[in-house]
Amino acid sequence: MSTMNISLPEQMKAWVEAQSADGRYANSSDYVRDLIRRDQQRQAAVAEIQAAVDEGRASGAARPFDRAAFTKGLRGRDA
Repeated sequence: MSTMNISLPEQMKAWVEAQSADGRYANSSDYVRDLIRRDQQRQAAVAEIQAAVDEGRASGAARPFDRAAFTKGLRGRDA
């Protein structure tokens, strides 16, 4: 595992240390690693949503919804 040194204002340093002091994290590094993992997951989720938006926009203009055809299609699947 690699090492990285970061500089934090005293208030942030105290916050990080407090997160490990309550027992949820073994140490400050565990807390920072968890923050990074969560940020990676968040960014992946945003990218997934953006890809879906891009796909929708590329699919063209929306068509009017035909309730009768939709209902008929549902009934056809039950048969």
